[in-house]
Amino acid sequence: MADPLGFIGGAGGAGGAGGINRAFQQRGQGNGANAADGGPDFKNVLLNTLGEVNKAQQEADKATEELATGERGDVENVILATQKADNAFRMLQALRNKVVEAYDEIKQVRV
Repeated sequence: MADPLGFIGGAGGAGGAGGINRAFQQRGQGNGANAADGGPDFKNVLLNTLGEVNKAQQEADKATEELATGERGDVENVILATQKADNAFRMLQALRNKVVEAYDEIKQVRV
């Protein structure tokens, strides 16, 4: 199964911010849409991340269904897929919360 957020195989073992930062940096490259300063375009990075989180959730759902129907017998990989989808979703929620906090802070600025 693919590792959409770079949790596995990153520097420092499983997990860690290094893998996440690399994932964001790699997603912005190669899509041709970069910001004026040469960095990745936030919109494209966010849309790619949403797609990968959705894909991880679909893979976890499929693995769970296959385990329940008896098509699959490897419980460890089903648990791993489920945990990976859960971690990806939690990270996406944290990102959303930070963006909302930043927006609320900007709204409070007096002009």
